[in-house]
Amino acid sequence: MNLLHANDRQGEYPPSYYAATATPLAPFPPLKGAATADICVVGAGYTGLSAALHLAQRGLSVIVIDAHRVGFGASGRNGGQVGSGQRRDQHDLERMVGKTRARALWAMGEEAKALVASLVAQHAMPVTLHPGVAHACRNEADLAHARSEADHLAKDYAYTKVETLDRPAFHALVGSKAFVGGTLDHGAGHMHPLNFCIGLAQAALAAGVRIHERTEAVQVRPGLRPVVQTTSGAVTCDHVILAGNGYLGSLAPKVAARVMPINNFIIATEPLGERAASVLSRNVAVADSRFVVNYWRLSDDNRLLFGGGESYGYRFPDIIRTVTKPMLEIYPQLRDTRIDHAWGGTLAITTNRMPAWIRAERNIWAASSCSGHGVAMSTLSGRILAEAVAGQAERFDLMATIPQARFPGGAALRWPLLALAMTWYAMRDRLGV
Repeated sequence: MNLLHANDRQGEYPPSYYAATATPLAPFPPLKGAATADICVVGAGYTGLSAALHLAQRGLSVIVIDAHRVGFGASGRNGGQVGSGQRRDQHDLERMVGKTRARALWAMGEEAKALVASLVAQHAMPVTLHPGVAHACRNEADLAHARSEADHLAKDYAYTKVETLDRPAFHALVGSKAFVGGTLDHGAGHMHPLNFCIGLAQAALAAGVRIHERTEAVQVRPGLRPVVQTTSGAVTCDHVILAGNGYLGSLAPKVAARVMPINNFIIATEPLGERAASVLSRNVAVADSRFVVNYWRLSDDNRLLFGGGESYGYRFPDIIRTVTKPMLEIYPQLRDTRIDHAWGGTLAITTNRMPAWIRAERNIWAASSCSGHGVAMSTLSGRILAEAVAGQAERFDLMATIPQARFPGGAALRWPLLALAMTWYAMRDRLGV
């Protein structure tokens, strides 16, 4: 069984709200026979396309291949949140890597948001970037932690864009009594994630990048001139960039040992019309404080896009049933609302929830596993991969030197062991611990 084919049709987008409302993009032809390039990029998501664009702007020849379509994976299926910083908060990072490196990682996060905004504007992408991401706290301990982090960012990082909201103010924002309060990051935002990926592809194409869809990589042969073998041809190049994230499979065992694919799910309601204001009084995105995170926002046509639930393995569960349950716990008033779209996708996580930037061989690079924080950071990953390939690896090394433990049990046991651990955390969520 292969995650690339377990739940999707060859060369087709999943039946998502994003696919239904995406800017049309004509299919790119599959690779046929032998090809050469300076760089071959495996995966046409944010990381791969950003790397390709930035490399082409440096005058290098680039081929991007994808087993399905541009934005087929997590880049075209996610919650669309453009978050600040890293997946781990700054208190955690300071304990993990020290204050100096934590500051550098924060600066990367800020650069990542700015890069997304500049790419949207520079290439006139069919994307509206809406400001505001709220963090919804389930209990007083979570709220105290969120307030402490906001104060820390303001005092030590001069980041004053996080507003703390008490229970009445947060209830007024999200229209739900499930939370004791929260924060609102005015410097973060949300957008249509697939249209952003399509915009990256169009920009890369204009810069001279060759893109081949329905071209699955089946082997990477290392060497002075590595070869990426596909189902219908091969690319010989100077450098390979592996940007398949949760769909990378066994192409790079050194990466696979440290990266765990997990599945996450989203539903889209019917348009809510005037009822939308009772769900979110402002057009912001929200994520709650549970370990298995719920996240939601309104679409441009006032549907509620609600994500929640995870699974570990190949096959997706009943998505509507899986996601409707947490949605109705927060918004019981939507019980009779029709669900128009339901989709799942595979992302990647690491044991420490930090990105996995790995140099698998001297000229084979990998970047993945933003652990649900990837719209901005994956886009920046592409720029930094381009720097590294061009001989400026200092920023790549900053992330790459953060220790990434192997998942216990190897490829055979990592999913069952993760499922056991996540079941424990899900139980803690239900108990409010």
